[in-house]
Amino acid sequence: MGERTALEVWGDPIAHSRSPQLHATAYGVLGLDWTYGRRQVTEAAFAETLASVAPRTRGLSLTMPLKGAGFAAATRRDARAEATGAVNTLLLTEGSPRGFNTDVGGIVRALREAGVDGLDEARIVGAGATATSALVAVAELGARRVEVVARRPEAVAPLRRLGDTLGVSVAAVGFDVTAHTPVAVTVATLPGGAALATPAVDALAQAGGLLMDVVYGHWPTALSTAWDRAGHPALSGEGMLLHQALLQVRVFVAGDPGTELPDEHTVLAAMRRALMGG
Repeated sequence: MGERTALEVWGDPIAHSRSPQLHATAYGVLGLDWTYGRRQVTEAAFAETLASVAPRTRGLSLTMPLKGAGFAAATRRDARAEATGAVNTLLLTEGSPRGFNTDVGGIVRALREAGVDGLDEARIVGAGATATSALVAVAELGARRVEVVARRPEAVAPLRRLGDTLGVSVAAVGFDVTAHTPVAVTVATLPGGAALATPAVDALAQAGGLLMDVVYGHWPTALSTAWDRAGHPALSGEGMLLHQALLQVRVFVAGDPGTELPDEHTVLAAMRRALMGG
């Protein structure tokens, strides 16, 4: 009997990752006898570790802080990875790594599932790496004006340059703003434990719209609590996590995040139950 097909998720830290249960569930439904493990890999050790596992590993899911290293390692990348400079999925079956960014699609699919499709304006809270994926996602949903709320306005400069390539006008504002323009959707990309002053989050919540907070391990967040106080809907990052994992499964099975899985509705439903602990 030959070796089982192996997949892994890498990051630093990695013990919190929900990817193993999501992927194991998907491959079980698909009838694939594949393994999916987790490995703590630092950014400094990434290249050496990749070289050691590539011959016997079908693919990798990458979490922080390895998405930039994944981008550098990929010899070919999909359009979303090229736009964001981030790769969270590496396919290793073709002799050289192919890189994909499924975070963008995860945000798009989760927002569409919540009834959002067709935006004029949106708001992003935070200007880190995940904000880049959020900007591409809201642009794909039609947004042409995006406000980015950040502690340091200069941190928004890369997002403004990306906006120029996407045809999106990006404006930077600080957390000290007391009144924001109403938008249909706010995507929060801050870490779960980020400290935010109550007046700042209340001002954001008063602008209304749906909140998608990409955090899923620290819920509720300061922002989601403020949205609740204001009577507006708030989503955790679990939807993004679920849908980006489904797109990764597509990559690992078919080599293409745009190719649907066999009986994909059943696969997604099973993954959703696994994520919810059912």
